Amino acid sequence: MLILGIESSCDETALALVEDGRNVLGSFISSQISIHAKWGGVIPEIAAREHLSALTKMYTRLLEETKVKISDIDAIAVTQGPGLVGCLLVGASFAKGLAQAANKPLIPVNHVHAHVHGAILGIDSKLDEIFPTLALVVSGGHTNLYYMERATHFELLAHTLDDACGESFDKVGKMMGLPYPGGPHVETLAKSGITAKITMPRMLERKSQLLFSYSGLKTAVAKALKEPLSPGITMADVAHSFQEEALSQIIRKMSLAKKLRPNSKSIIVAGGVAANTRFRELMVNSSNIPVWFPPLKFCSDNGAMIAAMGYYQWQCDGDQGGMDWDVFSRYPFENFLARDLTLS
Repeated sequence: MLILGIESSCDETALALVEDGRNVLGSFISSQISIHAKWGGVIPEIAAREHLSALTKMYTRLLEETKVKISDIDAIAVTQGPGLVGCLLVGASFAKGLAQAANKPLIPVNHVHAHVHGAILGIDSKLDEIFPTLALVVSGGHTNLYYMERATHFELLAHTLDDACGESFDKVGKMMGLPYPGGPHVETLAKSGITAKITMPRMLERKSQLLFSYSGLKTAVAKALKEPLSPGITMADVAHSFQEEALSQIIRKMSLAKKLRPNSKSIIVAGGVAANTRFRELMVNSSNIPVWFPPLKFCSDNGAMIAAMGYYQWQCDGDQGGMDWDVFSRYPFENFLARDLTLS
């Protein structure tokens, strides 16, 4: 089954063709980082206009280079949310028009859930070797931990109380005067630092609390940078200490989650922060079950993950007609009761 995936939730326009949820025939991403860099963050109105300008050209190029005709495509999957509303509307409108003109089924996809499927694109393992799994989505907008019994089942175990992990990396990078986006530059700087030279607070230290928090860690960095650094302490030391605690917090919570869901066969790590090499090292070293990461090109927003998620939704749900098509800008946490999960 061949699915066209369309992603436009933030500052990357992306389209991809994916066969049977795993095999990527073609994938194109148009990043707007250079456009928004002068402001140090994404300007929603500009982002939406860039999506509008890029989509048709990218769609034409994708079909030409893969030698696929619209008649060969079985369905179209598009990001419904969460994301910037104007950006989502551009992608959804393009997808709706294309589906209507070509008489193709249209599948609305949750952007955050789709990131999980970016981590298993192209791997040979069967689904029953991966699921049930513990799935982490760690990005600039989300730090979510799910238990998944199957490809379309998402039980939210934990989320961040404030900043997302990737968001905190970007904000710390900005404090340090590093280029936008700051996360990758903080990682690079941290490689030459030493943790022992500066102490960062351990966030949500109570081991029974399966939630994440990053605002206090970000504040600790701001305080450390407010005064001149002590002799012998460098900016790299601050970056290293920040990164170690930011990532170690996730490792601690994952350890608790594995005890709460002991039947998990694997761990899936997805989202932009999954590209961090230190994060990959910590996750693999701390786990006694397989850990799956996306290929680097599928860590950030991409159309392949949307197409893959759309494929599994279609396999499970069949006719997608009647689904709510209101785009949403915030993740619906209202039904999630934040609580302490105590081990027996």
